[in-house]
Amino acid sequence: MSIPVVKPERYAEQLAAKRDYLETTFAAFQPPALEVFESPPGYYRQRCEFRIQHAENDLYYAMFEVDPENPKNKRVVRLDQYAVASERINQLMPQLRKACLRSDELRRRLFQVEFLTTLSGEALVTLIYHRPLGDEWEREARALEAELGIMVIGRSRKQRIVLTRDHVWERLEVDGRTLHYQQVENSFTQPNAHVCQKMLSWAREVTAGQQQEGLKREGLKKDLVELYCGNGNFTIALADNFRRVLATEISRISVASANLNLEANGVTNAQIGRMSAEEFSLALKGEKAGRRVAEMALQDYDFSTVLVDPPRAGLDAQSCEQLSEYAQIVYISCNPATLAENLTILTTTHRIERFALFDQFPFTDHCECGVLLKRREV
Repeated sequence: MSIPVVKPERYAEQLAAKRDYLETTFAAFQPPALEVFESPPGYYRQRCEFRIQHAENDLYYAMFEVDPENPKNKRVVRLDQYAVASERINQLMPQLRKACLRSDELRRRLFQVEFLTTLSGEALVTLIYHRPLGDEWEREARALEAELGIMVIGRSRKQRIVLTRDHVWERLEVDGRTLHYQQVENSFTQPNAHVCQKMLSWAREVTAGQQQEGLKREGLKKDLVELYCGNGNFTIALADNFRRVLATEISRISVASANLNLEANGVTNAQIGRMSAEEFSLALKGEKAGRRVAEMALQDYDFSTVLVDPPRAGLDAQSCEQLSEYAQIVYISCNPATLAENLTILTTTHRIERFALFDQFPFTDHCECGVLLKRREV
C-alpha cells in the first residue's frame, strides 16, 4: 500500500485518468456518459488511523508503505501532518502529540491513534494501548478532552473506556435538507463526507425520476429494498422517494445507529432488519422463516427498486439473480472489477441508465461507482 501524496495542482489530471479507466473498463456494457463527481483535492477524509512510533524522547504518527516487489518489507513513514485527513484532524495531530509527550501516563505503550471527525469539527479520538488502563489514565484523558475540545476513548486488551460518548453526529447537506447521522467509533462510515453528500443527492435524483414514472403509470409510490444499509446512510436520504423502505444490515452496531438515525431525521416509513443479504434473499423466496422474518411483514411490501452497496468482493451469482427480479437496481460499488463481473449477469435482464464516478479517495487508484439499471422491456 502506498501513502497518497496530495498535489492539488494535479487533481484534474488524476481525475481524468480515473474517468478514462472506467470508460475503458465498462465500454463493453455501452453505458451512458459517465457522470463525474469530484472531491476537494485535499483535507477530505473525516476518519484516519495512525500507528505510534516511540523514540527515546519522542513519539510520532506513522503509516507503512509496502514494497511492491517484496510485500513483507514495510517502510515506516513519519507523518507530522497528513493532507488527506480533514483540517480538524490536522489541527489535532500536533496538539495530541505534544500532550502525550508531556504525560507519561498518556504516552506509555500507546500503540495507535484513531481520529473520527465531522464537517462541523466534532472530534472523537481513540487511544489504543498495549497495557491495562486505570484511574490515573482516565484522569489524564479527561484533562486531554477538556484541553483539546475532543472526546476520548481508551482501548486495550479486553478494555474499552468511553469518557464522554462513543460517537459523533455528522450533518450532511443534501438537496437543501440537513441530514443527521450518528457515526460510532470503530464502525463503518463513508470517510469522505463531501463526496458522500454528492452521492446521496445522485441516488435521490435517479430514484426520484423512476418513481415519477411509476406515479404516472399507477398513481402511487412503490417500495425500496436496501441491502448492506450500514447506519442508514442511503435509507434516510431516499426514504421520501418511496412509499416504504425495508433495509437490512448484519452489524448489530450499525443497525442500532440506523434506527437512531431514522428517529433523528423524522423518517417514519423505513424499517431496519438485522439480517445478512444472503439470509434476506432466502426470506424473500420464502425459504427462510423465524421471528425476524415475520417482523418484516414482507407480504405488505411492493418493491420496485433495490439498492445495494456491497463490500469489495461484490455480489455472488445467486445475489445477482435475486436483484434481477426488481424493476430498478441502484448499485453502489467500491470495486470496479467486481462491479464489472456483476454487470455481466445483471445486464442480461437490465440496461444501464445512469453511470457515475464518485471520487471518494483522490490521489489513489480507488474508484467508487454508482449505476442505475432498469429492466429491459420484454
